[in-house]
Amino acid sequence: MTDLLLQAWTASLIEAAKLDHMRGNAISWSPGEPLRLLFTGYNGARNTGSDVRVEEMLRQVRHVLGADRVRLSVLTQNFDLTRGYFGDSQQVKLADIFPPFLASEVPKHHGVVACEGSMFKSRFADALTTMMIGALGIAAARNRLSVGYGAEAGAMSKSLRRMVRRYCGTSLVITRNEESEKTLRRLAVPTEPGTDTAWTFEPHPRERGEALLRETGWDGTTPVLTICPINPFWWPVKASIGKAMIHAITGAHRDSHYRSVYFHEWGREAREAYDRYLAAIAGAVDEFRQSRTVFPVLIAMERLDGDACEHLAPRIGGAPVFVSDRHDMYDLVSILRVSRLLVSSRFHAIVTSMPGLVPSAGITMDERIANLMKERDQEDLLLTVDDPELRPKLADVLDQLWLDAEAIQAGIGRSVVRNLRSMARMGLFFEQEVRRRFPDFETRAGLVPWEDYLPPLDPTLTALCQRHAPVADASLAEAPAPASDLFAPPDTAR
Repeated sequence: MTDLLLQAWTASLIEAAKLDHMRGNAISWSPGEPLRLLFTGYNGARNTGSDVRVEEMLRQVRHVLGADRVRLSVLTQNFDLTRGYFGDSQQVKLADIFPPFLASEVPKHHGVVACEGSMFKSRFADALTTMMIGALGIAAARNRLSVGYGAEAGAMSKSLRRMVRRYCGTSLVITRNEESEKTLRRLAVPTEPGTDTAWTFEPHPRERGEALLRETGWDGTTPVLTICPINPFWWPVKASIGKAMIHAITGAHRDSHYRSVYFHEWGREAREAYDRYLAAIAGAVDEFRQSRTVFPVLIAMERLDGDACEHLAPRIGGAPVFVSDRHDMYDLVSILRVSRLLVSSRFHAIVTSMPGLVPSAGITMDERIANLMKERDQEDLLLTVDDPELRPKLADVLDQLWLDAEAIQAGIGRSVVRNLRSMARMGLFFEQEVRRRFPDFETRAGLVPWEDYLPPLDPTLTALCQRHAPVADASLAEAPAPASDLFAPPDTAR
């Protein structure tokens, strides 16, 4: 009921924004002034994937539009946990009760870029998708730039589907896979193909990851096996005013309390499934170590994953644990790229390890890792969190990662370059949409190499692009204009 109230509240504020715009109460962009853009996402919770995604979006937009011609702001839940992130972007504190905050903050900008990867899904939290719809919808209602960037869409509640159809029909959503495009087009949302935006992330040098591992007892030579577990069974998070009141008065629901009025789904069945998942991973790792010498490491890519890591560590010989609230994204990805093998239930652990050609397998709770492994043409490296045969299957996959490393790395390298090219095309689509909304905003002329639609690449990625050069064209000159009939083709003279 509380989620439905949030949705109704958000919808009413989008409708109010439409009326306000009709009355002429709106700021407009003028040539010569910086374009003010608000990036709305799940930042400030030390979710490494979310933070890496937004870091690279901001770098890409600055590069494509010109750093001196934009003023970028990004939402955060906690300034302390995003200190040192997001370059020179202004960080804005997101209110826990977000509808009135969006109604006040969005009109201060010329546009919104929604950043959340799981943007249109009920799997994690209806409230998060409601916030994304609210930000995009208020911007669109005021005829501002309204773009979802690197978005994924999946199963949604009926009420959310209605909101998406009603309020995102004049936004542009650049998805990160074909399945998401299909889902959104069924809801009459204009889409273009894209990918995730974490591919260009540059962590601390390898030496930093090696130093952190040495501090925990690594000898510098033993192959590192990194595991990124989660609790897959306590989602979705739902808003509940009733539970929040009881929690505040009595302390009840402590185990399931996320924050504010939001609570995880949690009970006996979920606890038992969680324990089976952790036991299967521990058993497979133990079996693998009977024939292979490795140094196991656990990484909590989000603070919430710390519980899974702490429960799993003693089951695999007291493996060291690196948690995102104690190590920033630059450290964690550096450790990932030192790894010889990676098994992860976190999508972005796999993505950010791939430029380092780390052989990786996924244990998935939803379609994100499944889509990635399908794109890599390595679906045999995909497992599911609730598979009753997870232990023996994971043991076999670990052997496969070890024995077939070279072939797996070759497939990973090709995938990275394909995704870099897709990310570059996203930059072009974004540039075109800015020009459509703001015809007087000057964009680049002539043929532009495809790499120039990406933020500057580190030497590792540059070398990968050169190695897999046949995969990519010289430029994106022939990229199509946005396909929806709602969009006019871009001018050819810039």
